Amino acid sequence: MSPIVSFVGAGPGAADLITVRGARLLRHADVIIYAGSLVDLQLVKLYAAATADIYDSAGMTLTEVITAMMDSIAENKSVVRLHTGDPAIYGAIQEQMEALDRLGVEYQVVPGVTSAFAAAAALKQELTLPEVSQTVIFTRVEGRTPVPEREHLSQIAVLGATMVIYLSVGMIEKVVEQLLEGAYTAGTPAAIVSRASWEDEQIIQGTLADISAKVREAGIDRQALIVVGDVLAARREGLKSKSLLYDGSFAHGYRGVVV
Repeated sequence: MSPIVSFVGAGPGAADLITVRGARLLRHADVIIYAGSLVDLQLVKLYAAATADIYDSAGMTLTEVITAMMDSIAENKSVVRLHTGDPAIYGAIQEQMEALDRLGVEYQVVPGVTSAFAAAAALKQELTLPEVSQTVIFTRVEGRTPVPEREHLSQIAVLGATMVIYLSVGMIEKVVEQLLEGAYTAGTPAAIVSRASWEDEQIIQGTLADISAKVREAGIDRQALIVVGDVLAARREGLKSKSLLYDGSFAHGYRGVVV
């Protein structure tokens, strides 16, 4: 079988949060192209074979990445393209897959743990709670990369759902301003998780009234998620309602009513 390219999610940062499948592919890869701006080189070295060729894509263009893949395939080498978190979320893999499709190259995608879930774990917080929020929105504020008009924070903030905002902590004041145009208030809980799962992970908690000042005081301007929503108040205020899943009076396909 001809070699294929594997797009692999490296997870949020901690070396042991990569999937078993992702780690196995890294161990057997002849060539690894990793996103060096976000993926720790020590994670790569932990799993990579000593003979593997390793490229840091932080300084590479799309053309250079594809060329490196094609040169490797021409030499009958397997390639792992290692992205941070899960490659489906702000992973910039679609343009790479499109190029490989045009070139007739076989590839696969291996999911990873996105930083949103590492942040929730760090906060010890469920993102969906009965009678509070049953919707989680992954989004970002517009910056150098625009967003569709209908997806501006001020537009989607009308839902009042749990929101996880990527790539925006450097514009925290703008984020807060737009959120307050929706269903959120100055008292809505907010949290910042910087470098979730890394050894230097940092958590800041507050409300939309004070989170901007706390972020600036901490000097955080990148590699952080903003989590906003009333679910964040549950640990302080208690649950409004419990799930029916384990309620003794609630029967389902795996359990009858407990008398």
